[in-house]
Amino acid sequence: MPPQNSSTATPLQLLGMTNGLLINQALYAAAKLGVADLLKDGAQTSSDLARKMNVNESALYRILRLLASQNVFEEEFPRRFANTELSHFLCTGVPGSVRSILIFRGSEFIFGPCGEILYSIETGLAARAKIYGMEVFDYLKTHPETAGIFDDAMASMSALVGPAIASAYDFGRWVSLMDVGGGNGILLAAILKAHAGLRGVLADLPHTLERATDRGFLGGELASRSTMQPCDFFREVPSGCRAYVMKHVIHDWDDERARNILANCRRAVPEDGALLLVEWALPEGNAPSAGKFADVMMMLMTGGKERTVEEYRHLLGQAGFRLNQVISTSSDLNIIEALPD
Repeated sequence: MPPQNSSTATPLQLLGMTNGLLINQALYAAAKLGVADLLKDGAQTSSDLARKMNVNESALYRILRLLASQNVFEEEFPRRFANTELSHFLCTGVPGSVRSILIFRGSEFIFGPCGEILYSIETGLAARAKIYGMEVFDYLKTHPETAGIFDDAMASMSALVGPAIASAYDFGRWVSLMDVGGGNGILLAAILKAHAGLRGVLADLPHTLERATDRGFLGGELASRSTMQPCDFFREVPSGCRAYVMKHVIHDWDDERARNILANCRRAVPEDGALLLVEWALPEGNAPSAGKFADVMMMLMTGGKERTVEEYRHLLGQAGFRLNQVISTSSDLNIIEALPD
């Protein structure tokens, strides 16, 4: 007999959750087609938009009508659409733009493994292994177009959360900071801008550093306080700084490889230094969080995982660190400060 309670839950609520799939893909389509960019200067009809995009007008209208029902775009008059406060963030290059993130999240690179979620549940392996037959980062090395989509999305995400991370913690107290696996350098740039006395080193694979140089986030006024250093954190983490930061690195890997990375960090961090991990908060119990979504995505894509504070305490202890404190940010990210033990 089904449980009896006073809840107002209905079967339709559960079914409604599945609509997220269509909303995700509709956002992907709007982002990929650049709809919001075309509407920056004012409202247009779906026929005008379809002509400029060279797509089917009826199909485009139906996608825009769906998104308008979610406050993404507004149908001002029949078949005539305008941007809204939400769709503004679909525009290219505006502060807070998520266009590249939505293109990434709707791509086959993400969508394929999500369709194989049962494989991960049955085997404990990343669904990516069934789809691509190789590590996700190895796949990106051999597929430059997909790598570009990934890179743009990660850059946009770092731009969104960078200021919140930089303002939540006193990075300046360490005088020198190395961003290990720091990609394009957006996070390091945000931290250096917020802490004027700090010197920064961007450490990543050589081809990533070449891309970071081209992007120029550490150029201009930051050039005199920043350098770049090649690094493969599975082999060695360069010494020379007092503090080391890694954002969304450890969550990509299983415990064994995460310990390897952390052990290499321990060899680089001086006795009076610190390791700073920036990872999604993962509250226990039934509390909702972005970290619980990210955790399942790691399960499907990389074989990694999000971790609770206690799980990080244990993992860091195995690598010779002591978890000293956890600092919340204005986003759902935590800064985990670990000191040499």
